[in-house]
Amino acid sequence: MLEYLVLYESRSGNTKKIAAAIFSNLPGNSKDLIDITTDKSIPEAKVYFIGFCVNCGTCSMEVSDFINGLGGKRIALFGTCGMGDSPDYYKAIEKSVNAWIENDNDYLGAFICQGKMPRKVREKYESMRAPENEAQMDMYIRNFDEALTHPDSLDIEHAKVFTQKCLKKLDEMDGEFKTRNTTQY
Repeated sequence: MLEYLVLYESRSGNTKKIAAAIFSNLPGNSKDLIDITTDKSIPEAKVYFIGFCVNCGTCSMEVSDFINGLGGKRIALFGTCGMGDSPDYYKAIEKSVNAWIENDNDYLGAFICQGKMPRKVREKYESMRAPENEAQMDMYIRNFDEALTHPDSLDIEHAKVFTQKCLKKLDEMDGEFKTRNTTQY
């Protein structure tokens, strides 16, 4: 059994970048980085970092099914989405995805950042533009243009900080476990 497994689903490469940053910040050699959509068998691990690309405010069914199938594990989530830097939206995404985590797992938290979108998304916004929705479509187009550089170096740094926070939380959990299970004479 591995210590750490970083699994991800990435349609445009955004989530894969974040997955690589998380993986490179995990200690030791008992770890792996795997695209969840691969045919490769997925090994068991103590700690799972599970990444996804956001579509309609949540993860894909393949990711949710995998998360839901885990029991007695420690799980951290990470994802990328095209919509702008909105902490409230990111919290809603986190809530939607972590709902798939069964209660016998330990949830370590989530990291979500912006990612670039395919060109066809901008073209869709442009084609939908009409006098009655001009302001909204302009906002979507601006967001699309701002997302073109993401995930950027700051997003990668934030992913590394998130990884360190998860590792610290794991250390604290292990410390509490040892304290609870130590009998004093």
